[in-house]
Amino acid sequence: MSSRRIIVVGSGTRFLSGISVYTLRLADALAAAGHRVAIVTMRQLLPTRFYPGRQRVGQPLTQLDGGSKIARFDGVDWHWIPSLFHAARFMARRRPDLLILQWWTGTVLHTYLALALIARWLGAHVIVEFHEVQDTGEVRIRAARLYARLMGRSVLRLASGFAVHSAFDRELLGASFDLRGRPVSVLPHGPHDHYQPPVMEPGDDRSARQAPSGVLDLLFFGVIRPYKGLEDLVAAFDSLEPAEISGYWLTVVGETWEGWTQPAERIKASRYRDRITFVNRYVTDQELHGYLSGADAVVLPYRRSSLSGPLHVAMGYGLPIVMTDVGGNAEAAEGYGGIKLVPVADPAAIAQAVRGIAAMTGTRFAHPHSWAHTADAYDALFDRVAPVAARQPAAPIR
Repeated sequence: MSSRRIIVVGSGTRFLSGISVYTLRLADALAAAGHRVAIVTMRQLLPTRFYPGRQRVGQPLTQLDGGSKIARFDGVDWHWIPSLFHAARFMARRRPDLLILQWWTGTVLHTYLALALIARWLGAHVIVEFHEVQDTGEVRIRAARLYARLMGRSVLRLASGFAVHSAFDRELLGASFDLRGRPVSVLPHGPHDHYQPPVMEPGDDRSARQAPSGVLDLLFFGVIRPYKGLEDLVAAFDSLEPAEISGYWLTVVGETWEGWTQPAERIKASRYRDRITFVNRYVTDQELHGYLSGADAVVLPYRRSSLSGPLHVAMGYGLPIVMTDVGGNAEAAEGYGGIKLVPVADPAAIAQAVRGIAAMTGTRFAHPHSWAHTADAYDALFDRVAPVAARQPAAPIR
C-alpha cells in the first residue's frame, strides 16, 4: 500500500449529522492506514432559518473532532465569500492526490463542483462517496430535485470513481446517473462506536434508562422523518396485548424534521403512553450513550433506506436489532448475529419480532466490519482510479 495525500470533504459539526460523524471517522481510518489526510468541511450548509434542526445549529453536541494529526479546514459556507478562497489555498498547500466528496444533500453541490474543479486543476483524482442518491426531503420538492440532478451531473463528470455501501445503492446509482464505465466500489461501513467512553470505572453507570428493571426497553433513535417509519413502531407497540405490555417499554430519542409530527401524535395518543419515553430533540453524544447503554434492543422500522447511521451505532454497541428488510439494510447488516429482519410497513411483523427478540437480550454481538476494512476497500479503489506513478513530491506545508 502506497501512502497518498487525501482530502476528505463532508459535513462539519456545526450542522451535526451522521455524515459529520462518518466524515471524521473515515478521515481517521485513512490516516491510520498510513495516508496523509486532511479534511475540508461544509460549515454553513444553508441559511440557518431553513435548516430543519435550526434550534441546535452550532451547539456543542459532540466531542468527535478528528484526529490531532489531521489538518482541517472548517469550513466552506454556502455563500462562498470568503471561505471558498481560503479552502482553495488550504488545498493548494496540500497538493492532494485524491479528493473524496461525501454526497448527501443538494445544498452543497455548487461548492462540491468548485472544489472538484480546484482538485482537478491541482492534478488530483476525485472520488464521490454516496450515502444516498438524493436526500429524501429534497426529492419531494421539484425545484430541488431538478437542481440536484443538473448540478450533480456536473460534479460527477469530474469524478474518476465512486463509492457506495451496498449493491442496492450501486444499482440505484447506475440507474440515476451516467457513470460512463468508471469504477464503483461497495465499501464496508465501520462501527460508530466512539460514543462509548474508553474507560469505565467500577460503579460508573451512565445509563439514561427510564424503563423499570426486568422490562424489555426498545429504543428508536435518529432524526424523525417520513421514511423512518416510527409510526409503524408505535402502532406495533400499541398492538401488544394488555396482558403482556408490562414486559415492554418504548424509548424514542430523535429530532422531528420536515414537519413530520405523525409519530409524536401517535405517541401522545397511545394507549400505553405511560410506558413510552419520548425525547424529541437531537441529543449529545453522552446522552445518546446513556440511552444506548440502557436499551435492551433497537428497532429501526424504515420504509426506505440506503444507509442507516443508527444501524451502525447499534451494531457498535452489540445490541439486538429489529429492522425492516428494505433497500440496502439487509446487506449492511450481513454477518451481524443480532439482527431480525421484518417486512416494510408491517406493524404486526414488528410486534412479533419484538416478542421474539427477548431471547437475545443480554447477549452482545460483534460488528461484522471495522474501519480498517473500510480503509482497505478504499485502497483498492485508489489503485483503480489513481495508480501510483512517478510524481514530484508535494511542497512542505508551512
